[in-house]
Amino acid sequence: MNLDKEMLPKHLAIIMDGNGRWAKQQGMPRIFGHEKGAKTVREIIQEVSEIGIPYLTLYAFSTENWKRPKLEVEALMHLLSRYLKKEVAIMQENNIRLNAIGDLETLPSKVRKELYKAMEQTQNNTSTTVSLALAYGGQQELLQMTQQLAQRVQQGLLTPQQITPELIQQTLYTQNIPPVDLLIRTSGECRISNFLLWQIAYAELYFTDILWPDFSPEELRKALANYQNRERRFGKTSEQL
Repeated sequence: MNLDKEMLPKHLAIIMDGNGRWAKQQGMPRIFGHEKGAKTVREIIQEVSEIGIPYLTLYAFSTENWKRPKLEVEALMHLLSRYLKKEVAIMQENNIRLNAIGDLETLPSKVRKELYKAMEQTQNNTSTTVSLALAYGGQQELLQMTQQLAQRVQQGLLTPQQITPELIQQTLYTQNIPPVDLLIRTSGECRISNFLLWQIAYAELYFTDILWPDFSPEELRKALANYQNRERRFGKTSEQL
């Protein structure tokens, strides 16, 4: 499928949904779906890099996911640790930089160690920046931003009138990343689920019934082709563009 390189999103975000349902369809435990989903992550990251999209953010583990059964959470953390160890070499080969957003201090120490190590090893790479949203919640991010700015006002370092959209952006986890242009969600669910609430203000939304483990590079290109056929007006009329 041919794509217009001039009309690619600068920032693509994906809610990777459906691992558990995919495993259930196969008659397998949920963790089997997560393992297959991790392979899909590798394929999609490589495809995004090859296509030439500079920023990719993946919703890997939400703050709400801590409520899942303890054994599943432990298995997910173990899988994440293994994934980080294995993928660094591939990211280095493809000049991909790893980033992470969320309340990272709540992650198990072993996972944090592997995560920070992978981020440090890839920090000078200049192709796609891949941000894993881990222990992430959009409302929590906005709450932390509000508290930080309120504290600066209280300390006399800032006036309420000086708080601008640009300052808010600089106080978020994604301070060095442009707004989301395209948000994809797999598995047929049509909701945002507390993901990048500020950053998706003008994003195009794309929902597909395909479960994440089955989301192929071809399906990604289909979503991008759909995006390129949309008119992004940002409040203007068609005639003003």
